[in-house]
Amino acid sequence: MSDEIEELYDYDVLRRLDEPTMFIVRPSQPTLILGGSQPLDVVDSERLGSIPLRRRRGGGGLVLLQPDDLWIDWWIPADDSRWSGDVHVSSTRAGFWWRDALGTTVPGVITVHEGALVGDVGYRVICFAGRGPGEVFVDDRKAVGVTQWRVREGIFLSTVIHAHGSGELVNFLRDVPDGILESLDHHVVSSLGITDPEALVATLGAESGPWVIRQFLLTA
Repeated sequence: MSDEIEELYDYDVLRRLDEPTMFIVRPSQPTLILGGSQPLDVVDSERLGSIPLRRRRGGGGLVLLQPDDLWIDWWIPADDSRWSGDVHVSSTRAGFWWRDALGTTVPGVITVHEGALVGDVGYRVICFAGRGPGEVFVDDRKAVGVTQWRVREGIFLSTVIHAHGSGELVNFLRDVPDGILESLDHHVVSSLGITDPEALVATLGAESGPWVIRQFLLTA
């Protein structure tokens, strides 16, 4: 497998965006996404089959992006009032946006993790196996994952509610840490009772905006 992994976005283009932008991402097929600093050898190339592999910039571990996930990203230019020089403030702000939007339709106690990264270090190979700043929990079960990428021009926040469990991700790992599968119990769209994803995304955009809204189709 080549070390040259195609990036999820054209990040040079992102850095030139002058307007705060909300991206609604839809992959055309299941796609495995490496975290920005993850070495390629965490993935067993022989297990990928036809699943494409991309890399995002920013922290976090592996994510399997599916066509029916709720994957929402934001670009916040440095001159926007929602920009912050504090890494935790930026992540938790995204979490509060999701919390407020989910609170309109999702039952249960919705909380945002405002502390440092929590979880077994070995489990961080997969994004949803830990608890990071800004991530959203419903009845103490993870619902929204959050990562960010920061440059002088702005902040890129990436968030997702999965439509399916993350257990399948262990099948792509070269080395599987003991107990990691049990750490991947998280909410999905159906367990949250989300029956109108488009309405939820519209609420999320309205409550966190204003934004330029862009639909992003990720193709293999």
